[in-house]
Amino acid sequence: MKPKVPKPRAVTPAAVPDAAKPDGVIPGGPKTSGLKSRSGVLKPKSGESKPTPGVLKRVQAITDGSCLGNPGPGGWACILRYGERQKEMSGGEPHTTNNRMELTAAIKALDALTESCAIQVVTDSEYVKNGVESWMAGWKKNGWMTKAKKPVLNQDLWEALDRALARHTATWVWTKGHAGNADNNRCDELARAAATRFKSAGRAGGPA
Repeated sequence: MKPKVPKPRAVTPAAVPDAAKPDGVIPGGPKTSGLKSRSGVLKPKSGESKPTPGVLKRVQAITDGSCLGNPGPGGWACILRYGERQKEMSGGEPHTTNNRMELTAAIKALDALTESCAIQVVTDSEYVKNGVESWMAGWKKNGWMTKAKKPVLNQDLWEALDRALARHTATWVWTKGHAGNADNNRCDELARAAATRFKSAGRAGGPA
């Protein structure tokens, strides 16, 4: 009588922990470019190459601000782009300045990313770009005071931008506004539309 040989059992691959699964970096919201949103994060498209573990995802942000009156009703806007995907964001305030809206646009773009990224920020604001690259380190060292020993204007937003940048590896690119850059023109359109909504709401005596 031949001894019975046990049949080999099928081996089930171990489940991959959620923390190890690559996620998109742009928060969800309205569907964009045919992508579906789940748990507030856009997932990779079918067939799209996945990021290499340990390598920061490369994201581009185009930002702009607008103000009707300066000071007056203002709007900010940004376009986030990751691979083939993009997301537009905008908002505004009833009484602000153009510089504050430019700063806010950059902050909103950086804060929208759900993980640390290598981000290129494209702006038409020399105030924002120069502030980040040339002035902010000195302001922080001097307790947010200028060389003239005066408080830094828009300190609250500069501090918020500094905190947002701490999570990412950022490079800054300046582009001339209203000069044929399609992304910049689109951001300007979104920002002006947001500012106009707040201006109209002010006339009506209530929020938009």
